[in-house]
Amino acid sequence: MADYRQAQGPGKSVLGIGQRIISIIIEMAETRLRLAVVELEEEKANLFQMLLMLGLTMLFAAFGLMSLMVLIIWAVDPQYRLNVMIGTTAVLLLLAIAGGIWTLVKARRTTFLRHTRQELANDRSLLEEDKS
Repeated sequence: MADYRQAQGPGKSVLGIGQRIISIIIEMAETRLRLAVVELEEEKANLFQMLLMLGLTMLFAAFGLMSLMVLIIWAVDPQYRLNVMIGTTAVLLLLAIAGGIWTLVKARRTTFLRHTRQELANDRSLLEEDKS
């Protein structure tokens, strides 16, 4: 007797093609998901490192600037101390604004999951080429 588990005739090739298409789509989805996970882990490590570096930099800068301000104010004659305090305050505020703008520009330049989105765009273009 014939084995009924194996498809025979012209339907065999259609089923094989369908299974192959499904397996390729599943493999593509799995690859993209793994890529997304790897990129998320890299971004998490990068973000943690940047926050740690930023915190230490801000701490050291704050103590350094406070010490510098005290030294500058003590070094100036008492009649000019108010002007010096106003000048140092203005300079520090301008530096803080420049640092904030620089941080915003840097934050907008980084893209989240850049490689994953690029691979998905490649997949979409390949699928659209197949349709034509």
